[in-house]
Amino acid sequence: MTHTEASRRTDRLLDIARELLAVDTRNPPGDTRQLADWIETLFRDLDIAVERVTTDPAKPNLVATIPGRSDRTLLFVGHMDTVPFDADAWSYDPLGERDGDRLYGRGATDMKGPLAAILYTAERFAAADREPPVTLAVAVVSDEETGGEAGVEALVADGALDEIDPDGCVIGETTSTGGRHSVTVADRGSIWLTLDAEGTAAHGSRPMAGDNAVDRLWAAVSMLRERLPDRAFSLDDEVAAIVAESVDYYAPTLGRAAARDLFERPTVNLGRIEGGDAVNTVPGSARAELDIRATAGVDTAGLLAAVREWLADYPAVSIADVSRSVGSYEPIDGPLVEAVTDAASEAVEGRLYRRSATGGGDAKTFRHAGIPTVEFAVGTDTAHAVDEYTTVEALRRTAAVYERLPAIFGEHEP
Repeated sequence: MTHTEASRRTDRLLDIARELLAVDTRNPPGDTRQLADWIETLFRDLDIAVERVTTDPAKPNLVATIPGRSDRTLLFVGHMDTVPFDADAWSYDPLGERDGDRLYGRGATDMKGPLAAILYTAERFAAADREPPVTLAVAVVSDEETGGEAGVEALVADGALDEIDPDGCVIGETTSTGGRHSVTVADRGSIWLTLDAEGTAAHGSRPMAGDNAVDRLWAAVSMLRERLPDRAFSLDDEVAAIVAESVDYYAPTLGRAAARDLFERPTVNLGRIEGGDAVNTVPGSARAELDIRATAGVDTAGLLAAVREWLADYPAVSIADVSRSVGSYEPIDGPLVEAVTDAASEAVEGRLYRRSATGGGDAKTFRHAGIPTVEFAVGTDTAHAVDEYTTVEALRRTAAVYERLPAIFGEHEP
């Protein structure tokens, strides 16, 4: 490739990224209609078949396909919405501004930059005189930043991907931190608990006349925070291999011992606690909300059963509400992970980790729907931050991986 051709391609990639950043899609409210219209026009101008899938009129989703030479299908996924921003706190325009190698804007790294690389890749294949090695599908979704009910969850529930039937999916979430690069192949399960405690109200000057609900609740919460982290997971070999690479990936920022605890044992966070009306009263009721996380492959139903058993010793404390999810993963020796790893290894320097995310997102929805899914993009550590930015080099590297991937994925037979 000549220098002129490389420069032209970079300019086009940056043009797409700027177009995406220029549209305000902060969520809430998450109105992505203007940006969806622009992307849909881009697809149609390239003669790419595109369908609009909508459950919330303000939050449309797009599904586009480019037929390939084989019956296998590779799906790329990107989201249009971003977290909110305060423009007054920014030194650069949150709707896009370039300064040297940096491209600033809300969503530059999460994930309008990677989305630009996805759209650029689709454009490159659509403009070619030959079919791609595999059928390419692109899902551009809304509502990721607030849980995805109108986005990926709607696509899966509506059956919008059934006809496409993807053999593999790559979500363009940034998976690089502190100069280390990775393919995210797993996520963690969760149990969100709401605990209510009952007591007997009394005046604060006579605390012995009442039963303090906050004290009762605190005792139960303290017990859970002590017992749960002592419950080591029993992991099968596939998950243990992912945990080993995850520990290596997170150790530089968390410390090796903390990184091990993050994946080898449950974590517990007390997110909210409330109770009492005034400093001079004994609280008659109290409430706490806990976030319990477990590594992929761990049975969260069994973990919840243990929590219920332990709380039986605290009769004044009850579970008022609970929701749970099971973590998901792709084996690191599976065809999708191997293909993405091979493609990415040619574009990034140093070790490429195959690791678990610490939370969960759209990948979990796809995996539970039977679609093998990983996350990969090169970006920066500035997601959700003031003056969020990506770099020209990060965009180029991400696009290079996405362009290379269909051929490599086609070679990795299931």
